[in-house]
Amino acid sequence: MFRKVLIANRGEIALRVIRACRELGIETVAVYSEADRESLHVRFADDDVCIGPPPSRLSYLRIPAIIAAAEITGADAIHPGYGFLAESAEFAEACVESNIAFVGPTPEQIRLMGDKAAARKLAVELGVPVIPGSEGTVEDPTDALKIAGEIGFPVIIKATAGGGGKGMRVASDEEGFEQSFQLARNESLAAFGSAEVYIERFLERPRHVEFQVMGDRSGNVVQLGERDCSVQRRHQKLIEEAPSPGLSADRRAEMGDAAVSLAKKIGYVGAGTVEFLLEENGDFYFMEMNTRIQVEHPVTEMVTNYDLVKEQIRTAAGEPVSLAGGDCLRGHAIECRVNAEDPARNFQPSPGTITAFHAPGGPGVRVDTHIYQGCVIPPYYDSLIAKLIVLGRDRDEALAKMSQALDSFIIEGVTTTIPFLREVIHHPEFAAGCVDTKFLERHQNLAGAAV
Repeated sequence: MFRKVLIANRGEIALRVIRACRELGIETVAVYSEADRESLHVRFADDDVCIGPPPSRLSYLRIPAIIAAAEITGADAIHPGYGFLAESAEFAEACVESNIAFVGPTPEQIRLMGDKAAARKLAVELGVPVIPGSEGTVEDPTDALKIAGEIGFPVIIKATAGGGGKGMRVASDEEGFEQSFQLARNESLAAFGSAEVYIERFLERPRHVEFQVMGDRSGNVVQLGERDCSVQRRHQKLIEEAPSPGLSADRRAEMGDAAVSLAKKIGYVGAGTVEFLLEENGDFYFMEMNTRIQVEHPVTEMVTNYDLVKEQIRTAAGEPVSLAGGDCLRGHAIECRVNAEDPARNFQPSPGTITAFHAPGGPGVRVDTHIYQGCVIPPYYDSLIAKLIVLGRDRDEALAKMSQALDSFIIEGVTTTIPFLREVIHHPEFAAGCVDTKFLERHQNLAGAAV
């Protein structure tokens, strides 16, 4: 087992990793920017190193500074969390070259699954259904338009690298295709340093269903059930739940087997998520694989009673997977992401100082957060400030728990999405489990109603 782990991240995920390490008897190192000097992850880590000024490109994305921090403090492993460098093959390689363990998959696995076109090709080889689309990346606008016509409009142009909804554009017809194509390429280049894109048929009202997998160095891979992440805004997930209300037992088994086969094919090590789109008729399609722990991993932890972060660390240290498969689920879990944003102003970020904070509690209620009364939410990073997760015996009980938890969640000093989340979970369609990735587009009035 490792002696000392450096967490190459900030916020609630950094605290989450620190807790897991402490339970395993491992010392921790926090890295922080000048804007995060008073953050809780700095306070609770055994050691800490400032790695630069507030902008992430000058701190949390500086690979040499993070490697140097690990070497200075004697860390023998680095946990990347999610976001920032978590899916950077270059960062994973730098760790290996510096004789520091990377808590995650190999650089080769990150590179393969991070290239969405390559991952799609692998799925085809394994017989996993994929959305009709281009065979690989497309560069020429004329060729792209021809391919789009053969697929049939509407189509979506997607960056092969990255995630978070960046480098994605929908084209409804030939007239708007070229502009969407160029916008996707330009955004991908700016965000990920690569303009490579591919084209797929655009599904009108699919569910977004993802399966949690965990693998070890001996080739063992298990799946721990699915999460439904259909409530999204601009491809950013806002509410997740497990199990999915729209999945039959047979389809769940089929999709879980597909997820395991993909991970096993590449000898996947650590925590990963295989993401699918599910149509109303039950057809499903492989979308991508995220080679890291997900923001929404607590949903799976609640319904399995397993600590996924501790399992990540164990498998990175060479231990075998200790988790059972997907038949270990219990109850129903829901997660709401609380952001420092103003829904009434098109979800404009709301940085500032937290003047009051009270977290909800009770049986089956969990809050993952890094904020406290008096802390400052800086304008430089993602606006996620808390995750509220509940577990009920069934979905109805989970919804009731989430309702009371949101009602008793107090955050003042910045504008948050808590009122908006209340509106969403009380909407009749959501309460009935009838959601898809276009749910919020159809109900944009929910943001105004939350004021």
